[in-house]
Amino acid sequence: MKKTKVAIIGSGNIGTDLMIKIIRTSEHLEMSVMVGIDRESDGLARAKRLGYATTHQGIDGLRQMPQWEDIKIIFDATSAKAHHYNWKIIEPFKDKRVIDLTPAAIGPFLIPPVNFDESHNVRNVNMVTCGGQATIPMVAAVNRVAKVHYGEIVASIASKSAGPGTRANIDEFTETTSHAIEKVGGAERGKAIIILNPAEPPVVMRDTVFTLSEQGDREAIRESINQMVAEVQKYVPGYSLHQEVQFDDIPESAPVFIEGLGLRHGLKTTVLLQVVGAGHYLPEYAGNLDIMTSAALRTGEKLIQQNN
Repeated sequence: MKKTKVAIIGSGNIGTDLMIKIIRTSEHLEMSVMVGIDRESDGLARAKRLGYATTHQGIDGLRQMPQWEDIKIIFDATSAKAHHYNWKIIEPFKDKRVIDLTPAAIGPFLIPPVNFDESHNVRNVNMVTCGGQATIPMVAAVNRVAKVHYGEIVASIASKSAGPGTRANIDEFTETTSHAIEKVGGAERGKAIIILNPAEPPVVMRDTVFTLSEQGDREAIRESINQMVAEVQKYVPGYSLHQEVQFDDIPESAPVFIEGLGLRHGLKTTVLLQVVGAGHYLPEYAGNLDIMTSAALRTGEKLIQQNN
């Protein structure tokens, strides 16, 4: 089977891990060019050792390479600011599609098991954030049983797994994830919090999801959540429930105040998750980065399958 050639912009942790995943596991994608701006980056050095073309001149360097013509999918693992510039260069070339791993959110949010079918024809799709990829499937799982009024997620990641790109984009992380909880997860209101945990040895990614929804069948909600966990595990094997799903009643006589919505009552659902990385390039505790690269790879694979 002929594979589709891809390029990765961004030779940091995320871009390098994605490259290794494509080389080792992809059935439909073929690595072509690794793009960076730091001539000395480990990602560019690894790509060279593996026999792939590289450039340290960013998207402008890629645009001048002979491989440019054959590349059909470009993964952007840079930063929100850089993605705006990169997309301006790529957009005129209608045969190329972009999978954006930054919080730029130029294109629509995409969470593979939740809304792929709604976005597969778009040329620039956004992978939200690591916290979004881990938690929004849970909000959506509750919402397909009982309408979610409010969704709040807390993503706790090892400080060592937060590189300069992650740290520079924390404001964008919270804003983008909050919007995606609403747009993709289906909540009327969303809120996102990220915690950089400095513990030694580093701990794996832990996520807490709170939803306040209309009253619904608790067993149906639990089953919906378990089904969604199984869907995510198809491409992130280290994704799992850390504890059983918990339910609490918020009675009409004692409602809670939600900013932007006012007083609400209903069913509070708490989902506790953990994400252990696959260890392809990054350590296993970096599940936050692993779920992003795994979701991006899953999206690229499905885009090719959809168009064949």
